[in-house]
Amino acid sequence: MNNDICWTSASDLAEAIRNGDLSATEVASAMVARIEDVNPAVNAFVSFDPEQVLADARALDKRQADGEELGPLHGVPYSIKELTAMKDLPLTLGLAPLKGNLGARDAAFVTRMRGAGGLFLGKTNAPECAYYGGTDGHLYGPTHNPWKHGYSAGGSSGGAAAAVAAGMGPLAEGSDGAGSVRIPAALCGVVGMKPSMGRVPQSMLPGRFYTWAHHGPITRTVRDAALMMNVVAGPDTEDPLSLPADGTDYLTEIGKDLKGWRVAWSPDLGLGYIDPEVERICRDAAGAFEQLGATVTEATPAWGNPEEAMWHGVWLHGYASVYDMLDWESMQGQVDDNLIALMKEAKTLTAIDIGRADVLRGATWDAFAGFMHEYDILVSPTLSSATFPLEQFAPDWLAGEPLRRQLLGWLLTYPFNMTGTPAITVPAGFTADGRPVGLQIAGRLHADASVLRAAANFESVRPWAARRPENHPEATRDENAQNV
Repeated sequence: MNNDICWTSASDLAEAIRNGDLSATEVASAMVARIEDVNPAVNAFVSFDPEQVLADARALDKRQADGEELGPLHGVPYSIKELTAMKDLPLTLGLAPLKGNLGARDAAFVTRMRGAGGLFLGKTNAPECAYYGGTDGHLYGPTHNPWKHGYSAGGSSGGAAAAVAAGMGPLAEGSDGAGSVRIPAALCGVVGMKPSMGRVPQSMLPGRFYTWAHHGPITRTVRDAALMMNVVAGPDTEDPLSLPADGTDYLTEIGKDLKGWRVAWSPDLGLGYIDPEVERICRDAAGAFEQLGATVTEATPAWGNPEEAMWHGVWLHGYASVYDMLDWESMQGQVDDNLIALMKEAKTLTAIDIGRADVLRGATWDAFAGFMHEYDILVSPTLSSATFPLEQFAPDWLAGEPLRRQLLGWLLTYPFNMTGTPAITVPAGFTADGRPVGLQIAGRLHADASVLRAAANFESVRPWAARRPENHPEATRDENAQNV
């Protein structure tokens, strides 16, 4: 296996293939070998057909040899989360009772990645119904953090982030309803972006008018995230809330500087406790924006506590939409107990609860929008904790707390799902024992280009992509993980 290929950025792979320095088949062979070697320990991929990957690569090479016009991702490997629809591939929401269910169509995100010439590797692991910030379940088993085996890769796009962090493909699709792209990206030491509402068309849930659900890129570099956004952004009838195309070239935008920018740094977004080591690492990282010509001020939006709005207006409301999928009362032993408890609580949700939450969500928006008149970006830790052991449902300080607190109490991501505004996590550093910590950069309404631009500038003075997990995960294999 050519291990260097597995750690090469998508941008560099695309250029090498276009120039004839590499073939899609060479790239595919390296990726297949890497996945077969590493995935049994990490359990990032839950659907993987090596023969199909190689056959698709040969077809891409033939198109190039025949002189066909090449897309921007020609031959570049990518993965898709299990919860995102792909025709004739598993679509179970990670639920053991739905084992064998296959997608009937390709989501718009998938169509665009294929249309750009991307090389599909496989589908990645996620928790049951994507209901929490880890990745484990009765059907597929746990995904391990490539930096620390036996520790959480985060969720719900945990398989996607772990795959990228472990060198099993430079590009991954994730989905984000409360941080499910940014949570695992932060815990696994990679880049994860939640675009603005409607920037990338989505159809993850049966309803079509969810204002908090997003597809987003997970990559090792900001440039690769911009490359991916150039491919997947734009309107589609799949999503009635998708935004019109605005002609933005994200690769061009990330080359601009931050001189004169006003940056707000918030150590906890006003949401509560944060691990002191995480806060220290992120505070130091936020200082890099001064080096880039920006002014950094410590400030936090006066949005009170948006947790109530999130819980009743988004979380319970969202899961109520799939309540009729199963008889949850009879699912004990087949589905996580906490998911069953969540569904039971969703059943008690009233229209008054939702109405009150909508008012609170409006107040959250008003506070954030007013705050951002004074700043170009808002910077904070992505999470209140670095990764923790897989057997824990949440960081240890939340043990014994109600389910709502265990789900939301360590996330600094969900406010930006309620506001529908863009946010990205980038690696900020590592704890003393080698666990990655993420820095979150949030922007104004529809300012996706500004968020990527800020992230790229930060990356230029705090580079991270050359650092790889030192504890090679092949040394340990998870007997509970599904073999693919």
